[in-house]
Amino acid sequence: MSQFQGLTAPISHLYVTAMIRISILYPNSEGARFDLRYYVETHMPLSIGLLGRHPGFKGVSVEHGLGGAVPGAPAPFVAMCHFLFSSAEDFMAAFTPHAAVLQGDMPNYTDIEPVIQFNEVLIAR
Repeated sequence: MSQFQGLTAPISHLYVTAMIRISILYPNSEGARFDLRYYVETHMPLSIGLLGRHPGFKGVSVEHGLGGAVPGAPAPFVAMCHFLFSSAEDFMAAFTPHAAVLQGDMPNYTDIEPVIQFNEVLIAR
């Protein structure tokens, strides 16, 4: 449960209830391999096809890091994927039956160990 639930503020109409974002972040490190074309054209359509069947699935975005905060600095993450689900339990129910297939495909596009974070969406518009 969020510490922010029950807040009333001028932006209260922006608060979202029952939304979880699962972020899969691929850190950008020198010498690491990440095949963006394979990820976007093969892995993510596979992931979306499998996880998107679950009724708790709300959406997904895939992003490619372009740069850091300082002009010319490398992006901290080469790529990111953000799944939206009604709950963490819904994500796990969607993911678990397909974990071996999805994780087994990872060597086809990267040697990077992803950082995975579950987030409660507080504001969305």
